[in-house]
Amino acid sequence: MKIKGILFFVIALILLASCTGEGRGKNDRGGISLKDGETGEISFREYEHDFGKISEGEKVAHIFEFENKGPGNLVLKSASTSCGCTVTKYDKKPIAPGQTGSLEVVFDSGGRTGMQTKTVSVHSNSKTEVVILKITAEVLEK
Repeated sequence: MKIKGILFFVIALILLASCTGEGRGKNDRGGISLKDGETGEISFREYEHDFGKISEGEKVAHIFEFENKGPGNLVLKSASTSCGCTVTKYDKKPIAPGQTGSLEVVFDSGGRTGMQTKTVSVHSNSKTEVVILKITAEVLEK
């Protein structure tokens, strides 16, 4: 019985020590520390882009620029697209308050014709956790 009591006490001590807050405010982006309650706030210059008329099979790209208008670092977690024909490229480093960043969207029109509308869901630690960007193009048959 005595050993069980000592073991329980040791486990309780370990659990208590792990809850002291050490490491609090760290994220999965290189250990950048964020103060409690301080998050980034993502603000894009534009939320939609129209490529106009393009030829079937053409690959077109657009860079969406954004600013961190919040008091804390902004971290883009992911940028998921509505279609495999659209891919994104972005910097995964934290964006400091007042700094800017960019997200490139590449659309491959191969095998598609007519009006095309694709979306990108941008997930971040911003006050607005998900922002939707939209691209459109009229794909002309070859």
